Amino acid sequence: MRIVVLDGYTLNPGDNSWADVARLGDLTVYDRTPPNEIIPRAAGAQVILTNKTPLSAQTLAQLLELRFISVLATGYNVVDVDAARRRGVLVSNVPVYGTDSVAQFVFALVLELCHHVAHHSELVHRGDWARSKDFCFWTVPLTELAGRQMGIVGFGRIGRRVGELAHAFGMSVCAYDPYPGAMPSYEPFAWKGIEEVFAAADVVSLHSPQTAESRGMVDARLLGLMKPEAMLINTARGGLVNETDLAAALNEGRIAGAGIDVVSEEPIRPDNPLVSAKNCLITPHIAWATLAARRRLMRTTADNIAAFLAGSPINLVT
Repeated sequence: MRIVVLDGYTLNPGDNSWADVARLGDLTVYDRTPPNEIIPRAAGAQVILTNKTPLSAQTLAQLLELRFISVLATGYNVVDVDAARRRGVLVSNVPVYGTDSVAQFVFALVLELCHHVAHHSELVHRGDWARSKDFCFWTVPLTELAGRQMGIVGFGRIGRRVGELAHAFGMSVCAYDPYPGAMPSYEPFAWKGIEEVFAAADVVSLHSPQTAESRGMVDARLLGLMKPEAMLINTARGGLVNETDLAAALNEGRIAGAGIDVVSEEPIRPDNPLVSAKNCLITPHIAWATLAARRRLMRTTADNIAAFLAGSPINLVT
């Protein structure tokens, strides 16, 4: 059984062994694969692992021995699953691995926007505190979360964990989800429409999948409903946000700040309007990337392949 990993570097930059996968077949790992190298590298493989390297219908049609694709992520839009289905190729993903890491990162962004920790540390190292006439100083307003409202758009596993953490900070929680599910155990909590979430919340955190319907849904209209002191957090998918509209809202002071871990085109383009927007934290898609989360992802990927080889595939998306 030949197994080819097309873009393994982000999962294992050197600290997350492929040993569990290697035991299952003849493994070849490429750190990155440019589009023109996909076919020659994957030719003859029965199993392909990909994170962000796209497998289009045209590509799949040329991989005659391919039987199974395991996506090294939860989102699987990099694979043309309809084309895979027509060819009898099974596709799996890793649905649960980064819940705690991503929820924790949401609050890393929120707390940085509330306290500007890096900014004040830089001022101290520059000598501003040593020159201060007072025992402390701050240069921007500092925000307490207790008593404020967290609005969550997309109340799946990660959204629910974010709600639990928000509750622990003393925040009330409201959420929008087209398929609401069970009420959480804590209070206060309320289901709201998406417009109500944007209008009521002091922090809006996005956790929706990116679909044709949700692409660009956070636009000038929804942003215009937000309070001037409110913040937007996006650790889900960059395409959920109209980046030009968000940059305008930040630059015009219509919202207080944004924390963004994902953008519409990654790596980010230098001309992305958020790069120069005011009070906009941007991190390079790392909310998922703790070692603990990557090790869970590796274990589940090995389980996916083993289950396929045993004839009882798991975590199928098609």
